[in-house]
Amino acid sequence: MFFTLAVGPGFFSTEMLQLLGRPYAGAAAQVILSRYFDALLWCGILALVHLGVEYFYSGRPINKRLAGLLAALLVVGWASGSYIQPKLKDLHLRMHAVQTTAAQKLEAKKSFGRWHGVSQGINLLALVGVLVYYWTLTSSPSTGRYNMQMFRN
Repeated sequence: MFFTLAVGPGFFSTEMLQLLGRPYAGAAAQVILSRYFDALLWCGILALVHLGVEYFYSGRPINKRLAGLLAALLVVGWASGSYIQPKLKDLHLRMHAVQTTAAQKLEAKKSFGRWHGVSQGINLLALVGVLVYYWTLTSSPSTGRYNMQMFRN
C-alpha cells in the first residue's frame, strides 16, 4: 500500500518532474518497481512459510481459502513482475529513445497506456486481496493446540 499510495506517485510529483523530467522520473520508477516485485515475492513466500509454521507449531488447520488467496496473490505478483513490468520498461524506453520515430513513439505511448492500466488494475485487485488476507488472518479465532485466550485480557 505504501508503494501504491506514496512512493509511486512521488516519482511523478511536480517536484520530481522538475528535478528529473518525465523520461528520467519514469526510468527511476521502473528501477524501483523491479525491486518492488522482488520484495513482493519474498513477502509472499514468507507468508506461505508462516502458514506452514503455524500449522506445524500450533496445530491450527490451514485455511484452504486463505492459502488459495495467498497462492493467487503470489502468481499475480510473479506474473506482474516477470511479464508486465518488463513490457512496461521496454515500452518506456521506446517512448523516449532518440532513434525512435514519432509514429513508433505514439504507438509505444498508446501501448504503454493500455499495459499501465492493466498493471494498475491488477495492483488494485492485489491490494484488495492482501487486505482480505490480513483481515482473515487477524480475525480468525484461535483453534489450535494451544488456546491463547489465557494471554488476552
